[in-house]
Amino acid sequence: MRWRNVKHKTPASKTSDASTPQRLFAGFWTRALGFVTDIFMIGIPISLFMMLVFGRDAMKKATALDVITHSEASVTNAPDPLVSLLHVVLMMGIYVFLWHRSGKTPGKQLARSKVVDATTLKTASYFQLIVRFLGYFLSLITLVGFFIGLFRRDKRALHDLISRTAVINTQ
Repeated sequence: MRWRNVKHKTPASKTSDASTPQRLFAGFWTRALGFVTDIFMIGIPISLFMMLVFGRDAMKKATALDVITHSEASVTNAPDPLVSLLHVVLMMGIYVFLWHRSGKTPGKQLARSKVVDATTLKTASYFQLIVRFLGYFLSLITLVGFFIGLFRRDKRALHDLISRTAVINTQ
């Protein structure tokens, strides 16, 4: 029971008004399912396209994770910055386009959720969506960024908080 309910002697479980929009935020596992699906549905075709354009050798180069961890592969087989940058730009373009067009990527469609502006619950702006995509990297680097949603009532992760977006259920 909340203190203000005790103080004002109002019942804790008041029925909500029908005109108030219900915010049904997508949970962590729903979002994780969508994210993993998107890696396969968007990431692999882009990687195959990059392999066709730049050749198979470009795909055998060290990854960004190798560079961050200073592994031996990053020294002996350094990644091509042009290929890496183009890969990220293509991914960002596709994600942002799909999020802005319908709020959904293939993974979000499967998980029956969509990305919206957190305050209006309408389509987010291109700027917000670009910031959200770039925020994925911050969430990935810290790892805590993805798991913040487990402890928040609105289920928003770090990249959602930075970009002022939310993922809601569409059921």
